[in-house]
Amino acid sequence: MGFIPIFLQVQGKPCLVVGGGEVALRRVLPLLDAGASITVITSEATAELASLAESGRIALMRRAYRRGDMQGYCLVYAATDDRALQRRLFEESRELNILINMADEPESCSFIVPSVIRRGQLQVAISTAGSSPATARLLRQRLERSLGDEFEALLEVMAGARRWLKSHEPDSKVRACKLNALAASGLGEALREGDAARVERIVALCLGDGVRVTDLGADSAISRNRM
Repeated sequence: MGFIPIFLQVQGKPCLVVGGGEVALRRVLPLLDAGASITVITSEATAELASLAESGRIALMRRAYRRGDMQGYCLVYAATDDRALQRRLFEESRELNILINMADEPESCSFIVPSVIRRGQLQVAISTAGSSPATARLLRQRLERSLGDEFEALLEVMAGARRWLKSHEPDSKVRACKLNALAASGLGEALREGDAARVERIVALCLGDGVRVTDLGADSAISRNRM
C-alpha cells in the first residue's frame, strides 16, 4: 500500500495549494483550521477563496503556476484539472523533496487526504489508500453516528486530568492507572446526559477524593453538555 497513518503539525507552517476550484477550497479549509500559513496560486478562484483572501486568511496569487513557486513550502496540494500541470508539479515536488497531494491521483501522491470525523480535539481519519474515496465517506458517515459531541467534552476533561496528575502524582504508573480508569469509567455517558453530579463523582472516584472538575480546568465541558 505504501502509506502510513500520520498527523502532521502544520500550525504556522507554509503550505501551498495550486488550483482555485472546489477541490482547492476543500484543501484550504482544513489547513485553516490547523493554523497553517496558506498560499493559493490560481488564475481563477472561487468566490469563497477570494473572500478568504480579502479577509487576509490566505494569500492568493492570481496567476498561472511558475516553476519554482513551491520552493520553501512544507506541503503542496495540486488541485487543478490540468493533467500536464499536475505532472509538472509532481516532478518538481520530487526534485525538491516536498510532500505533495495530487487530486484524484493517489499513485502520484506522497500523502493522501483521508475522510475525517472531528469532535473537538478528536480526529478519526479513514483511508482506503485512494482506492475508493466513496467507501471512505460511507464509513465516516456510519462512524459519525456513534461518535457524539460528548467526545469533545470527554477529551477536555481527560486533558485536564492528565495535566492535574502531572503536577500532583509523581508516579507515572499511578498516573497511567488513574487515567485509564477515568477513560473507562462511563464519563462520556455522563457528559452526554449532562449529569454534572455524576461527572463530579466519577472524577473524584478515579483521581482522588476532593478532586473536582474545576481543579482540572474543564468546567466548560460540563456546562456545554448540561441538559
